[in-house]
Amino acid sequence: MNLDQLSINTIRVLSSEAIEKANSGHPGLPLGAAPMAYTLWAKNMKHNPQNPEWTNRDRFILSAGHGSMLIYSLLHLFGYGLTMEDIRKFRQIDSKTPGHPEYMHTVGVETTTGPLGQGIANGVGMAMAEAHLSAYFNKPGCDIVDHYTYVLAGDGCMMEGISHEAVSLAGTLGLGKLIVLYDSNSITIEGNTDLAFTEDVAKRFEACGWEIYEVEDGNDIVKIEETIEAAKKNHLKPTLIVIKTEIGYGCPAKQGKNSAHGSPLGVDNIKEMKKFLGWKEKEEFTVPDDVKKHMNEMAKRGETEENKWNEKWEKYQKSYPELAEEFKNWYQNQLPMDYLDSKEFWSFDKGMATRAASGEIINRLAERIPNLIGGSADLAPSNKTNINSESDFSASNYLGRNIHFGVREHAMASILNGMALHGGLKVFGGTFFVFSDYMKPSMRLSALMNLPVTYVLTHDSIGVGEDGPTHQPIEQLAMLRSIPNLTVFRPSGPKETAAGWYVALNKKDGPTALVLTRQKLPIFNNTGKEALKGAYILTEEKNETPDIILMASGSEVELIYEASKVLKEKGIKAKVISMPSWELFEEQSKEYKELILPKDITKRIAVESGSSLGWHKYVGLDGDIISIDHFGASGPGELLFERFGFTVNNIVDKALNILNN
Repeated sequence: MNLDQLSINTIRVLSSEAIEKANSGHPGLPLGAAPMAYTLWAKNMKHNPQNPEWTNRDRFILSAGHGSMLIYSLLHLFGYGLTMEDIRKFRQIDSKTPGHPEYMHTVGVETTTGPLGQGIANGVGMAMAEAHLSAYFNKPGCDIVDHYTYVLAGDGCMMEGISHEAVSLAGTLGLGKLIVLYDSNSITIEGNTDLAFTEDVAKRFEACGWEIYEVEDGNDIVKIEETIEAAKKNHLKPTLIVIKTEIGYGCPAKQGKNSAHGSPLGVDNIKEMKKFLGWKEKEEFTVPDDVKKHMNEMAKRGETEENKWNEKWEKYQKSYPELAEEFKNWYQNQLPMDYLDSKEFWSFDKGMATRAASGEIINRLAERIPNLIGGSADLAPSNKTNINSESDFSASNYLGRNIHFGVREHAMASILNGMALHGGLKVFGGTFFVFSDYMKPSMRLSALMNLPVTYVLTHDSIGVGEDGPTHQPIEQLAMLRSIPNLTVFRPSGPKETAAGWYVALNKKDGPTALVLTRQKLPIFNNTGKEALKGAYILTEEKNETPDIILMASGSEVELIYEASKVLKEKGIKAKVISMPSWELFEEQSKEYKELILPKDITKRIAVESGSSLGWHKYVGLDGDIISIDHFGASGPGELLFERFGFTVNNIVDKALNILNN
């Protein structure tokens, strides 16, 4: 048995043994896809296990994340620091080998996958980042950004809608350094894919502008290597390589059957598999010595590749010192803090919709943050996400900083994740707030991976008006607030919008959702940086104990501010709290929280034109909430606010009722 085949069988055996020990996992994919994965890592892919963060490495994404033991076996064998003990602890608490690959948890894992199709969209984002960075930094003879993104995807990934969205955009953009290896084994959990999936995937990709190759035998590593090399030569189109495999290959009792997908093979079946593969090792979790030596040689190739790049980088720094410094700054997430802390950044001369304020801020920032890049899901004129001084990102112009994602909200969020994962860019994307429903799975993964992605979500309430309940967010604020590690920021005016962007830019360990109005809002004089704490006192009677606390976010802050004036005329002292971000408020000290919401002031009202869910924490048993826990209606926004009780008079009446009971 030659070394290539022995290495492939080592992947198969290690994967099966780890799954058997855990009594949990998916052996079918590692067994069937081991040849293509090994060939890619050993012969086609540029990577250095000694420096997994090398900026010019090729990226590998296992979109079919359920087959996680495949990547763990590769990481162990290629010397990424994943030990045999880690392999033994597959799917156990606190292990480095969780059930699905997790970014920042296991060295060498480029993105968190599991929800199928996400990896394909992440790959599109990584390829877009590579295209933009190479267009910006590369010079003749000095291609310091020059790498490929490889995605291994299965039938399930191809069924998921997100892959359709992402594949379509990738073809439109001509992302020639994106290569998808399609593990086409025609099996899902329920049985043969013919049960629900009879389309010609290759023709679909071809229709979307992809180059197509097919490998009829998934065990033919010579053909796989040649096909990948051929794909790398076409920089005008992304490539799909359809590789016909047999799920569970090597296990006679399970091979080609859906039972191989998501259950351990069983001790007896593993014995039969080892016999079929000609496996000689008697002890479990053993890597043959010849394979160890072979893998060490493979790893040295990666070191050689990086050394070549380092030589090129040294020349680049001498020839283009300013660009070299900029390159380092981009990857280190350097920000113009002098500007962000300046009066200019926080200044607005008139009231406006917070979406308009955000648009102004984006354009101010774009002048000072050259790696700020983003766009909208076909709503830039409404979201105000266009960078006016910049061109469009397209197949003919990767230098453009305005990305047209098309009507593809789910893919947009996942693509932004891929761009953030790649490194070197500050990314944002916009749509109407109600369509965060389409984005939620990818936004959740942004939070899970601690990615600093900024989501610009406009038309934030029933103020959308005539478009009616399909476009009026009700439960979306509660939904986003429920996602761990996502900072939700709903500003009350232009200065708070600046605060929201300040938070988003400075947050390096998670995403931020800016929830913005269509309707015009005022400027409050004593607001600005105070909003960075998530909640602050907008107005109160000095040196006097308030009778009631009024709190709100976004456009409803103006209502409680005006209501406090009416209450004052009636001899009632109201403390007005603007609360743009619950998450930021919860990060503050106990002392600050007590200052904002004193425990002994139990008469409270919260006002927000969305679901009441969650506000009870802040109003308590003696408080009240003016919210909307039903769908809206079609009509002028100002009339809808009146119909549903978002008026100064209603707030005053509620306050009087609380105080009199």
